[in-house]
Amino acid sequence: MSCIVRTANRGDLPALCALLGELFSIEADFRPEPARQWVGLERLLDRPQEAVVLVAERQGEVIGMCTAQVLISTAEGGEVALVEDVVVRGDQRGGGSGSALLAALEAWCRQRGIRRMQLLADRANTPALEFYRRKGWQPTQLMAWRRYP
Repeated sequence: MSCIVRTANRGDLPALCALLGELFSIEADFRPEPARQWVGLERLLDRPQEAVVLVAERQGEVIGMCTAQVLISTAEGGEVALVEDVVVRGDQRGGGSGSALLAALEAWCRQRGIRRMQLLADRANTPALEFYRRKGWQPTQLMAWRRYP
């Protein structure tokens, strides 16, 4: 059964927070904090020129999501997209929703003239890493580092 991919709206926030809870429960660097995720999602939705939140919907139910934010890359000499929050509900994986989300996101990037898409993935999330490889994503030699101000 196929899914519909569309831009998220505020009515989707409860489902999106639940999806992020599922994602963050398997990632080592993050933990589910629904109130924080709600605020972050609202901020993304409020910036349609700089960000997009896409949802995969099947039979009227949100089953997956991804987000992207536009950055300026000096290496590319233009805009790139930082892809985050790629998640499909556990009981819906393997049905093409993740592929549909990434295809829609790539179309959004092409339409905007985005030069590169990049994402971070948890090193221990082997199914996700394999999924990205199958979809043509290539690992880089860069490492992600963080520090809180």
